[in-house]
Amino acid sequence: MSESIEADAAAESLGRGLPGGIAVSRLRVYDWPTADGRMGGSPHLHTASTEGYVVLTGTGELESLSSRGLETTPLHPGAVVWFTPGTVHRLINGSGDLDILTLMSNAGLPEAGDAVLTFPAEVLRDPQRYAAAATLPQTVDQAELERAARARRDLALEGWAELRAQAEADLDTALDTLYAAAAQLVSPKVEHWQGIWSSGPAAQSAATGQALQALAAAQPGTLYGSGVDTIAPLAGPERWGMCGRLTVWPLI
Repeated sequence: MSESIEADAAAESLGRGLPGGIAVSRLRVYDWPTADGRMGGSPHLHTASTEGYVVLTGTGELESLSSRGLETTPLHPGAVVWFTPGTVHRLINGSGDLDILTLMSNAGLPEAGDAVLTFPAEVLRDPQRYAAAATLPQTVDQAELERAARARRDLALEGWAELRAQAEADLDTALDTLYAAAAQLVSPKVEHWQGIWSSGPAAQSAATGQALQALAAAQPGTLYGSGVDTIAPLAGPERWGMCGRLTVWPLI
């Protein structure tokens, strides 16, 4: 392959999705009350992706469980918060109007199932029961979708209460059990994820390496592939996400 063709391929990779293979969505956190009296979404973890929040409006909290134990992080306009794979997180909508710009690494993986909800242990251990509880119905009826999303959230909160109690008693065992179940649930999806990762984030990283080599040799390299791109959010109503109503941009 000639240097010019390599440069063109690298430039194309750098233009595939947002910088660094980031996925972006807008999240209007649910204001549904819960059994513990706090409004918010479904506790869950991501198995391969780091997630970040930029708080746009409203106030609230992020409850989390990780190798650091149980933590609570305040959320307010302008706050930037992020957490690595394996961090169980629950958004609390304190003000009732918590609105967040969400950033996810490994663009595409979150929409390809890179999340495990904190359902009770007996559900997590059974892939069929888990899938039935986690999957929303295929319908355009928004009232039916809302009922299903609320039921999913409430079941995740049942498991979250169990998990918190286990973590307070024995953090290592609680995480070992959760992570083993999560890995078992997502394992069948990983081959598909590898294709998303290699064509997006990994290709961008490799292209940056090629660009740096060219620049070190005082060659323009990928600069001739420059340009501006725009993308519109997916059409239709907001999605019923795990933590709130989602506006999603298809970046891969």
